[in-house]
Amino acid sequence: MPPNPPSLLLRLVLLVLLSQAEGRFTRSFVVDRQHDRFLLNGVPFRYISGSLHYFRVPPVLWADRLLKMKLSGLNAVQFYVPWNYHEAEPGVYNFNGSRDLIAFLNEAAKVNLLVILRPGPYICAEWEMGGLPSWLLRKPNIRLRTSDPADNVTKIFSILRNYEPHGPLVNSEYYTGWLDYWGQNHSTRSSPTIAHALEKMLKMGASVNMYMFHGGTNFGYWNGADEKGRFLPITTSYDYDAPISEAGDPTPKLFAIRSVISKFQEIPLGPLPPPSPKMKLGPLTMNLDGNLLAFLDFLCPHGPIHSVLPLTFEAVKQDHGFMLYRTYMTYSVFKPTPFWVPNNGVHDRAYVMVDGVFKGVLERNLKHQLYLTVKAGAKLDILLENMGRLSFGSNHSDFKGLLEPPLLGQTILTEWMIFPLKVDKLVRWWFPLQLLKRAQPEASSVPAFYSTTFSIVGLLGDTFLYLPGWTKGQVWINGFNLGRYWTNRGPQQTLYVPRLLLFSRSINKITLLELENVPHDPKIQFLDTPILNSTLHWGYTYVLSEQQKSYEPMELSGH
Repeated sequence: MPPNPPSLLLRLVLLVLLSQAEGRFTRSFVVDRQHDRFLLNGVPFRYISGSLHYFRVPPVLWADRLLKMKLSGLNAVQFYVPWNYHEAEPGVYNFNGSRDLIAFLNEAAKVNLLVILRPGPYICAEWEMGGLPSWLLRKPNIRLRTSDPADNVTKIFSILRNYEPHGPLVNSEYYTGWLDYWGQNHSTRSSPTIAHALEKMLKMGASVNMYMFHGGTNFGYWNGADEKGRFLPITTSYDYDAPISEAGDPTPKLFAIRSVISKFQEIPLGPLPPPSPKMKLGPLTMNLDGNLLAFLDFLCPHGPIHSVLPLTFEAVKQDHGFMLYRTYMTYSVFKPTPFWVPNNGVHDRAYVMVDGVFKGVLERNLKHQLYLTVKAGAKLDILLENMGRLSFGSNHSDFKGLLEPPLLGQTILTEWMIFPLKVDKLVRWWFPLQLLKRAQPEASSVPAFYSTTFSIVGLLGDTFLYLPGWTKGQVWINGFNLGRYWTNRGPQQTLYVPRLLLFSRSINKITLLELENVPHDPKIQFLDTPILNSTLHWGYTYVLSEQQKSYEPMELSGH
């Protein structure tokens, strides 16, 4: 049958109206240099934006964080896309789950936030290797970041005008706080200082992006590192003293910023959501599962790699975490003799054991030798920890592992067995099966695994894991790698635990890999407030500037 004429006419009218609407509302973004402004859809525009990294925030929390940014008066969100987060192996891409970039963009669109996208390939962001994938280092002679060096000449607007007399004023990284390094103080910037400078820039008509507006967390092994006199790994927390805290709560700084923005543009109606519910739990006693060496068959099921000289992580395609180097002594040494690795060749920490007994630590830049006695036939194990690759600076190829063969005295040690360790797989899959079959473990030397189970009665809430008396290690909750702890170095003393990781009607399990020293009373607690500012062992900071207080100057920035 021919189509109904009125129906056909209606369709034609709708098509005309839609085409006219598309023509009238064609979206555009123009840099109007003549009038020192941006034009959005033909209308003068300036953005007030904040940085948020989707890769530092669990996906189910994206909507919450973005809504709070919108309610703070922002009209845009700025974020990076880390190459190494999406292409873990050459040609193998992952845009699912926490890596679902399209889902994040859709969440931003739902709250009507424009997007400033910074896709890399290099991002810095205090992220592992600045976002570059570690598999690039499988080419030992590669030179990174040599074709386009960073340029930070436009520090203030008056200098900008010397280079660009016309165009909109932009501060794309106005720092609301600063990052933290293990062993230094927690960095802060005062709310009045932030608000005052923001108001001055907005009065000048500038567009501003605040870095960070919500920092988030370096879960797992994703933290980066800097080098300034020594190797400086970034903490697990990326709270950044930002307007929205690591746990997603509004801070006094947010309200100070919101008050300033309200003087220049309309703020969305309605109050900001209150802080999320928090809970306390514990103390809980941790139980010994066994020494790390006892689980080698599960940690490295395909067996070791044999090499005359030690190989790096990259050479054996181990991206993150830990590797074990093992050799057997062919001679005895009865007098305490220096054990060392030349040319600062420990990247980044080495936990040394002889016949399963922990002997001490070698650390990049800080501790270069131990004194050992050994018998012929003794088993020498070196557990190497990758603490995060350098995220800032040109041509920094930060290889991990033993970069040089170790020496005992002046004798080079050879004939190594190298075990790339799959610790996360052990915790997630093998532990639940194998521990059912295991007898009670014997008293153990570190490094060792500890675990316990617990139930939550009452309201489920966000919480903060506190590890009093524990030294350094990695922690998992229900198989999720929460990140590193370094209690005796600080400043971070608690790890943020989003409630989404916990079960309210089931058993929860927490696992620790303690690398150095277990407290006499091996307990943990969950607190309802974080502790981010307690550096306990000041002896570790002797190489740092005496002027270093609460805020690191910005010359390290590579964001």
